[in-house]
Amino acid sequence: ILSDILIGREKMQLIRITLLFMLFGFVFSSHLYAKSEINTGFFSNAAIEKYDAVAYFTLKKPVKGNDQYKTSYKEASWYFMNKENLDLFIANPEKYAPKYGGYCAWAVAQGDTANGNPKNWTVYKNKLYLNYNDSIQNKWLKKIDEFIIKADKKWPGVIQ
Repeated sequence: ILSDILIGREKMQLIRITLLFMLFGFVFSSHLYAKSEINTGFFSNAAIEKYDAVAYFTLKKPVKGNDQYKTSYKEASWYFMNKENLDLFIANPEKYAPKYGGYCAWAVAQGDTANGNPKNWTVYKNKLYLNYNDSIQNKWLKKIDEFIIKADKKWPGVIQ
């Protein structure tokens, strides 16, 4: 009888482990297919890889933000190099947040999404756009007005 109890406990433990793996698999796979409005890291909630969105406008270059100057916007965490940039963003996040949630603008124009690289950026007509890499950015820059028109028509449908 004692051996039957032990086998029963082992089976119950196996069932529990199996259920946990199934639950983890469901949560993991749903995260892969669910796209949020703001492109964040896979295991992070940081927008634009913790780069300061305001610095693209004020310093005209990508600058990493500081954990000390952080805010939340559209369910993502945004980081800034100083309090002045944090305050500017809080006052007008739509002005500084990258278009298309920080996804690659060229990919959105194609009806898809790809990660936007904070080092492949353009401020055009006072809006910040990110691209996937140098090659894609070169394509983007050649027909930027055409791609913006296409991307505007497809956004936010590509994340739904």
